Amino acid sequence: MARPLILHMETATDICSVAVSKGDRLLALVESGPERSHAALLNQFTRKCLEQSGISFRELDAVAVSKGPGSYTGLRIGVSTAKGIAYALRVPLLSCGTLEHLALGALGNEEVRELSCNTGQSLLLCPMLDARRMEVYTALYTTGIRMVEDVSARIIDPGSFRRELDGRLICFFGPGAGKCREVIDHPNARFVEDIQPSARNMINPVLRNYMGESFEDVAYFEPFYLKDFIATTPRKKVL
Repeated sequence: MARPLILHMETATDICSVAVSKGDRLLALVESGPERSHAALLNQFTRKCLEQSGISFRELDAVAVSKGPGSYTGLRIGVSTAKGIAYALRVPLLSCGTLEHLALGALGNEEVRELSCNTGQSLLLCPMLDARRMEVYTALYTTGIRMVEDVSARIIDPGSFRRELDGRLICFFGPGAGKCREVIDHPNARFVEDIQPSARNMINPVLRNYMGESFEDVAYFEPFYLKDFIATTPRKKVL
C-alpha cells in the first residue's frame, strides 16, 4: 500500500490546525486555541509541521483541506492556501467534510467510546458547528461514520431531533453543541464537551480519497459554505 506524504489544513472554525501524515500515520500536528487568526498562523503552522516531520514542501504527495461548512473567512483562507500550495508543487488537492472528520474525531473521546460500547449500533453522532444565534451546521452519523442525515443548517428549538431522539441515543458535540444543551431536553440526548475539529482527524478520509484518486480541481474548487455569506456592519454610536 502506498504511503503518501500529505499536508492537512483545518480552518473551518476558530481553531487553526495543520498536520502532516505518511499513509495513515500522523507525523506532526500544530494547532492553535480559539484565537481566530488563521491568516497569520496558517503558513507559520505549515512550515513548523514540515520541520517537525523532517520533510520539505517538494516531498509532499498531496495537500488536503477541510472544505466546510464553517466560518466563511476561515474556509476562504484554508482553501486558497491549500490551492496555492497544490498548484505550486503540482500535486493533487484533496478535501474532507468538516462535520465528517469532526464525527470521526469524536470516536477517540473516552466518553463517546463508552457510550458506543454501551449502546452498540443504536448510538448516533451529531457534530455541531456554530452558526448565527441558535443556528448550527450539523448532520447525523452512525458510529461507523455512515451519514444518516445530510449536512444542513438548522435552527435549534425544543423540538429539534425529537423524532430521532425518541428512538435512539444521540451524542451531541462540537463547537456549536454548547448553546444547544439547555434547548434539547430529552432523556436520550447526551452532550460531550471539548471535541473540536482537528487536522489529525482528516488523515483517514483524505487517504481514502487519495487512494481512490478523488481529487479536487485546483482551479475551480470552492469551499462548501452551505449558506451565502452575509456581511454585517456595526451600529453607529449615537451621542
